[in-house]
Amino acid sequence: MFQLKITPTAIVLAATLGLAGLAQAAGNEPIQPIKPAKVANPALVELGKKLYFDPRLSMSGFISCNSCHNLSMGGTDNIKTSIGHNWNEGPINAPTVLNSSLNVAQFWDGRAADLKAQAGGPIANPGEMASNHTLAVDVVKSIPGYVAEFKKAFGSDKVDIDGITKAIAAFEETLATPNSRFDKWLKGDQKALSKNELEGYKLFKDSGCVACHNGPAVGGNSFQKMGVVEPYKASSAAEGRVAVTGKDADRFNFKVPTLRNVEMTYPYFHDGAANTLKEAVDTMGRIQLGKKFTDEENAKIVAFLKTLTGDQPSFKLPILPPSADATPRPQPFGKK
Repeated sequence: MFQLKITPTAIVLAATLGLAGLAQAAGNEPIQPIKPAKVANPALVELGKKLYFDPRLSMSGFISCNSCHNLSMGGTDNIKTSIGHNWNEGPINAPTVLNSSLNVAQFWDGRAADLKAQAGGPIANPGEMASNHTLAVDVVKSIPGYVAEFKKAFGSDKVDIDGITKAIAAFEETLATPNSRFDKWLKGDQKALSKNELEGYKLFKDSGCVACHNGPAVGGNSFQKMGVVEPYKASSAAEGRVAVTGKDADRFNFKVPTLRNVEMTYPYFHDGAANTLKEAVDTMGRIQLGKKFTDEENAKIVAFLKTLTGDQPSFKLPILPPSADATPRPQPFGKK
C-alpha cells in the first residue's frame, strides 16, 4: 500500500503547489517533463546543423535531411509518405526528428540503434537521397569550409562518413522541445491546463493509453503491435519489427511514436492513414483498447494532446559553405 511520508519539505511543497502539485513533484505521473538539450561540443553541433540542411548529400542536390524532417513543420513533412529521389513515393510515414534522441531505437522498425546509425541510412537509400557514402564524403571533403569545420569539431581535417553521421546526430540531439503547457503543469503550475484538458489527460490515463505512451517523450520507448484488439488494415506493406528480428511474433510490431508536438506531426501512424487527431484517437481506442470514445471524450483527449506542444527549435538558418571547383556536381535528372 502506498504511503505518503509527510516531511517539513513536503509541507512547504504542499503549501506552495497544492496536493496535486505535491504528487507531481513526487514523480507520480507516467509522463515526465522534457529536459532542455545540453550541448557538449558546440562546433560539432554547428557542423551537424549545416550537414542536416545540406542537399548536396543527395544525388540530386535537392534533398536534405530537413526535406522529410522539416524543422518548421514539427520535424516531419506532413504528408502520408515522403517524396524521395526522382519523385519516388516513400514506403512509410516520416517520423518526427524532434526529441528523437529519447527513442529506444530509430526508424519505425528500430533497425538503427541510435541517431548516428540512422543518419547514414537515407543518404545511401536509392528511394530517398539516392547517393552513397563514398560520394557523400567526396562532396563534403572537397569543400574547404567543411574541412575547416571538421578540424574545429574533431581536431582533425579528416572527413569520413563516421564524422558526417556523428555530426548530424549531435545536432539532432539538440532538437528537444521543453516547456509545453503540460510540462508546466507537471512542474506545479496548476493554471497551465484547462478543466477540459485535465479531463482529457485523466481519460488518457484511465483508458490505458499510458501503457505505451509514457515517459518524457510520451512514447518512443517500446515496440508494440499495431492492432491488439482487432487487426489494423494498413495501407502500407511495412510489417514492422519482424523485418529486423525475423521473428513472426514481431510482425506488425512498430515503435510507439512520441506524442510530443503531435498536433504538428500529422498525418498519423506508420502508414499516415489518419489525417486528424480525432481520427487517430478514434482508431487507437478501437484497435488497441477495444474502446469507443464518445465525441466529447475524443475532443477532451485531443485537447490534452495539444498541450504536449513544446518550444520548437529556434536558431539562425545556417549558411552552407560554397562548393569548390572540384566538388562533384549534383545529378538531379540522371547523368547526361
